Amino acid sequence: MSDSMDYFGSENEIFRNKELLQVSHLPDGDRIIGREAELTNLANAIKPATRGNTPNNVLVYGKTGTGKSLCSKFITNQAIERAKGNEVSIGVAYIDCLQESTETQAVQSAGHQLNEQSETDVSIPHSGLSTAEYYRRLWHIVDTRHDVALIILDEVDKIEDDDILMQLSRAVESGKLTESTVGVIGISNKVRYKDSLDERIKSSLCEREYVFSPYDATQIREILRSRSDAFHEGVLEDGVVPRVAALAAREHGDARKAIDILRFAGEIAEENDLETVTESCVDQAHEREETSRLAELISKSPSHAKLVLEAMALSTQQKKGDDAPVTTNEAYDLYKRLCDRDGSEHLKLRRVRDILSELEFLSIIEQERKWAGKGKGNYMENRLIDEPEVIIAACNESE
Repeated sequence: MSDSMDYFGSENEIFRNKELLQVSHLPDGDRIIGREAELTNLANAIKPATRGNTPNNVLVYGKTGTGKSLCSKFITNQAIERAKGNEVSIGVAYIDCLQESTETQAVQSAGHQLNEQSETDVSIPHSGLSTAEYYRRLWHIVDTRHDVALIILDEVDKIEDDDILMQLSRAVESGKLTESTVGVIGISNKVRYKDSLDERIKSSLCEREYVFSPYDATQIREILRSRSDAFHEGVLEDGVVPRVAALAAREHGDARKAIDILRFAGEIAEENDLETVTESCVDQAHEREETSRLAELISKSPSHAKLVLEAMALSTQQKKGDDAPVTTNEAYDLYKRLCDRDGSEHLKLRRVRDILSELEFLSIIEQERKWAGKGKGNYMENRLIDEPEVIIAACNESE
């Protein structure tokens, strides 16, 4: 046994507290950089809740990694503490609409988070109830346990049915809640999301709207430095944080991506038994982050969506240009060959068109309608947002 290989590696430690670099980590207020105005706006919108009154419903827009979810979670947690001083009970439910994309799933999750069965004598099973029954139990829970319920709908544009927005925003007006009130914070990466909503929902939901702008390189550097105590002292080489910040600022000011790259760089240093995190580690981490992010997104897609995306990437490679356009028909022809390769029956062209539209909605591809000429009609050009090699690697990793 003494001669067996030690799979746990060396004793060189890179991380002191890796949790600081997890996306799920909610930092203290002094670690939230460059979002003072946004936090103030959110606080003003939901401030009535701290006195037991109905808060304003809010829609928050901005690109991925601009602090929308972070600020919403932080300010609602602070509201809970402020309300206690006024002897007001605020309950908060956070719904990730990418994971819980149906109305039933979202209502079930909200009820589960806000419930305490010993107080309400109500159970919230994970399945088996109608949507109407989940709503009935949710209203009972809120009325029994809380003065105000704040429901955060993250990536609200991914939810399949807008009915939940109508139900939540009009719960008091319709008499569903009699002892309590409710407020909604909707978060979306799509600035034009509101345009797709029913006029009745717009009037009740969009009471306050805020846009979160991307972070600049200086702000991202400060964010990374505020979390650098995730590493042991002296582990980060001087050029690492500026390098990560420059990469993230170049790609739309995504702080989430910057934090992921820094964490991956530390993991690469550990895997290679290095004593410090170098700029070379950062470059490798950048590639890993791109693949990991796409793999996570693609893994949730149906198998034929992955094949369509792989066909797009292979077609782009054949054209010898990372931003070369691929027509829908070109993607479809190669998609059919990939189906033959895998021994699966291919979908009809109409369904593949729908899949390409869904991929655009997920910001994996871009689409542009082109005019073919007089008497020839229109056709759609599709472009990958990421490099085809990254897409192919992500498709393979997600299988």
